[in-house]
Amino acid sequence: MGSSFFEEDCDYLFKTVLIGDSAVGKSNLLSRFAKDEFHLDSKPTIGVEFAYRNIKIRDKIVKAQIWDTAGQERFRAITSSYYRGALGALLVYDVTRRVTFENLRKWLHELREYGNRDMVIVLVGNKSDLVDSREVKIEDGQSLAQLEDLCFMETSAKDNLNVEDAFLQMITKVFEIASQKSLEAKENEETKKVIEGKKEIIYVVDEVSATKQTSCCNG
Repeated sequence: MGSSFFEEDCDYLFKTVLIGDSAVGKSNLLSRFAKDEFHLDSKPTIGVEFAYRNIKIRDKIVKAQIWDTAGQERFRAITSSYYRGALGALLVYDVTRRVTFENLRKWLHELREYGNRDMVIVLVGNKSDLVDSREVKIEDGQSLAQLEDLCFMETSAKDNLNVEDAFLQMITKVFEIASQKSLEAKENEETKKVIEGKKEIIYVVDEVSATKQTSCCNG
């Protein structure tokens, strides 16, 4: 299956990324969304992995390419290529580990340094099923999201709670921005065609009349 396969069966292909500290559940969120699977003993991600999923938005088929990377510092050499071309990001922390929430500032800085200016960012507090171990209140997540102008949701990859919603919220917003840009580009193209078309017509008419004039003189 070459790249043409991915282009033929969809109207849009969007690259999106998962970021956040190690062991916050990024890979399980992805496997839950892409394959409806959850592995309690999932191994740490090494390097980069990604999955695809087709989503229908309005009458269009959107293929989301979702990249997942290691949260460990030693694998961060790939940073700029990881973010290149990404239109959306799920920024994930673990509600049972306060430090993963505090590190969000660092991830946000990285996103804004390397990411697309229009990137859609959804803040995700994962592992909401672990009620007794909670260290980060839902209000903390809401406050940060409001402050940084992000969408926000708490999820549980284990219980499959809000996982679909978090990804769909990100992908739908990306779709809205992309289709708006596509519409504007089309309108600009139409305007350009009209202007160029008029120039072309004037040029052709001038050429025709000039030819007639010459043949007239010769006659």
